[in-house]
Amino acid sequence: MRLVRPRKRFIVPLNSMSDVAFLLLIFIMLVSLINYRKEVKIEYPEAATAQKTSEDKNLEIWIDQAGALYLDGNRCDLKAIENGIIDAYQQAPATRIHIIADRNTPFKHIDQVLKVLQLLQYRVVSFVVKDA
Repeated sequence: MRLVRPRKRFIVPLNSMSDVAFLLLIFIMLVSLINYRKEVKIEYPEAATAQKTSEDKNLEIWIDQAGALYLDGNRCDLKAIENGIIDAYQQAPATRIHIIADRNTPFKHIDQVLKVLQLLQYRVVSFVVKDA
């Protein structure tokens, strides 16, 4: 008496593996190209001399012509800017504050931010200008 075993072969279909790999590659390339930095449209003031700073470890405070404040591209008020500066300092004490104001912004709006920085005794501050 002869016993016949049924053959159970498991075959992995490799025909579509190249398609999946190609789509995954396209997805990774597109995600890596997205720029997550938010910018406020302003007209930069000009300066005769300028000094470049490193781009990492920066906290950007934007001020437009109307005096609206933005912290890293998100609209906020003075209290939120104060909290953002405190949080940034606690995470990395070497964080540089960049104040980016429109050329036609009245100084009273910039002075509000400077008073917050003075109150916090924050000394690593840069004013961003357009290179002349």
